[in-house]
Amino acid sequence: MKAIYIKITMAFSMALVACSSERLEEHPPHLITGETLFSNLAGFEAGLNGLYARVREEKAGRNANDMIGSMFIDGTDNLVSNHRDIGFNFISQFWQDINNPNHVSIEYNFSWLYSIVNAANTIISRANHSAVDWEGVGSAPEDNRNRVVAEARAIRAWAYRHLSFCWGDVPLNLEESIGSTIKTDWERAPVADVRQQILNDFLAAEPHIDFEPKMNGRITKGAVQHYLAEMYLTIHKPDSALYWANKVISTPQYRLVTERYGVRANRAGVPFMDMFYEGNENRVQGNTEALWVFQFALETVGGGASIVRRHHASRISDWVVGGVKPIRDTYERGGRGRSRMSLTKWALESYEPQDHRNSEFAIRRFYVLNDEVANAPYPADIPPDGYHFGDTIWLDWTDDITSTNLARMNWPFSRKVEGTNPNNVAAEEQWNDHVYLRLADTYLLKAEAQFLLGDLTGAAETINVVRRRANASEISSDQVDIDFILDERSRELVLEEHRRFTLLRTGKWFERTRKYNKNGGQHITLRDTLFPIPQSVIDVNLTYKMRQNSGF
Repeated sequence: MKAIYIKITMAFSMALVACSSERLEEHPPHLITGETLFSNLAGFEAGLNGLYARVREEKAGRNANDMIGSMFIDGTDNLVSNHRDIGFNFISQFWQDINNPNHVSIEYNFSWLYSIVNAANTIISRANHSAVDWEGVGSAPEDNRNRVVAEARAIRAWAYRHLSFCWGDVPLNLEESIGSTIKTDWERAPVADVRQQILNDFLAAEPHIDFEPKMNGRITKGAVQHYLAEMYLTIHKPDSALYWANKVISTPQYRLVTERYGVRANRAGVPFMDMFYEGNENRVQGNTEALWVFQFALETVGGGASIVRRHHASRISDWVVGGVKPIRDTYERGGRGRSRMSLTKWALESYEPQDHRNSEFAIRRFYVLNDEVANAPYPADIPPDGYHFGDTIWLDWTDDITSTNLARMNWPFSRKVEGTNPNNVAAEEQWNDHVYLRLADTYLLKAEAQFLLGDLTGAAETINVVRRRANASEISSDQVDIDFILDERSRELVLEEHRRFTLLRTGKWFERTRKYNKNGGQHITLRDTLFPIPQSVIDVNLTYKMRQNSGF
């Protein structure tokens, strides 16, 4: 664990330097240290920027082959591996052989989450120093301090949320990692204790975080309240979950997007998809549904590239039909994909035909062959024999994706991930802001709480609020059960929610992954409900033998 903490401290220091460079005075100190950085409000804001930069890595990716966040969404009932590479996709195909304590994805994710914990601990600890100048424009010093600490505690809770769902019992550290606090005798705290700390942090943070983000990319009060609702469901307290879900839903600033708005409002489309278009994602851009938005917009300070598109969108420009590759990458089509993970056949077919979430605007199931004018400024498509410009060419989801037919380049995909650099549409990254958490998710948490409390009529009505926006048929109380709620969450939140966490929370990951995931689901066992503690962490815990999860 000592080695892990050394890497964590170095990584956070580099993040702070990078995010602080724009805030330096004309004559900056020769060296940025914790003492010089965390001396005033501007320094703490820079520290928070570094913390959020680490958080965004969930969607940004570690390298070209591995998106950190794939561990939380892939290998479930609605997302299946569609490519064999060194990342988590390999685990999600061959759980028994590849899900082991030495896999790079296991170690990196564990270390990444603890780097966030340590970064948050550093901010919380340094905020207690009496010499800090908390003066700022428009806010009282004490309010500034409380808000900075609240954001750091909320992010620490967010990181432990991930750790508890992925590894169960984990070391619980609430101190800044400095020389005097480095330990080699870490013990794994019971998951119940970890989750109580998550609640403590979110509850302490909630009063001091505003309904609107301090700046684009920051967490909101609604997001904190949402996570409280989710965590109370996790520890089987649906009455408390309902309380916090209602807090979010009753906030006037947060409303489902039910009307067209923004950059494409005068074009064909559906309200559901407007919030995912470049220029529409953030609350200041009209997205009343957003609770937290990650910043990846091209050439924006504090942004960066997201790897989600590379992993999910199909590699259409490499699709061969009749001896030619007919479809060209364009900005309008969202750029180039790589087919690393795809919707399962079940997920694609779980919608009603008229459901807006199933429309051509939400799921890419076909292309119209365009000439050079329609594709301008990009090249014309190449019609295969028997096709002409203006014809529709359909993608194919006849058979499930299995280990014998990987790299399905013509597989339908969610258009939530469309967004690229217009000057380089062959780039594999996604270059627009990412809606990370939104109000529809909260509605479905509320429905789950109502169901668990026996209020089936209330649960049906809550679900119907979401379904009406999607133009799906309304349901009755006798249709409500946990599987229907999970089905609806998939229809609404695929690629957004941490699907693995949802299925584990409801006790359905093993059953539903076995049933619907045809490329890896057949290989999972009950031991795979938790990931193994990285062997490198066990090895450096020299003075106490840290136990491994069962089965590894």
